Amino acid sequence: MAVHRMDHVSIVVTDLDAAARFFTELGLEREGEATVEGDWVDGVNGLDGVRVEIVMMAVPSPGTGRLELTRFLHPPLVDDQPEPAPPNTLGLRSIMFAVDDVDGTVARLAGHGGTLLGSVEQYENAYRLCYVRGPGGIIVSLAQALTP
Repeated sequence: MAVHRMDHVSIVVTDLDAAARFFTELGLEREGEATVEGDWVDGVNGLDGVRVEIVMMAVPSPGTGRLELTRFLHPPLVDDQPEPAPPNTLGLRSIMFAVDDVDGTVARLAGHGGTLLGSVEQYENAYRLCYVRGPGGIIVSLAQALTP
């Protein structure tokens, strides 16, 4: 048995359009969208009456990776942690993207509700890094390589 690939990461959001605009500004491409419901969705989620809207976002070629943005229409969302959750909260807290310009990316994301969590920092002579809080409270990590 082997893992073939990581297919996607899913983020549950309240404002699907705002989240899609945020990740489009980051550089992902809208791959498709759908409303999903039915017995199979109920079974996978372990919930009754699931109805969600999703937007699939993809890293542009030649990159790999996809992001599923999900808005629950039914059942209602449940908050199980403080909002917004700090970086040291248990569980999935961030996803990292390699970018060519951290400062420019932070500035563009600010126009779509992105807020810098701390500051842009340099790790040795290798990377400039930061955390930006995005839609649904997710922390998006940005890394700019300093050497080719």
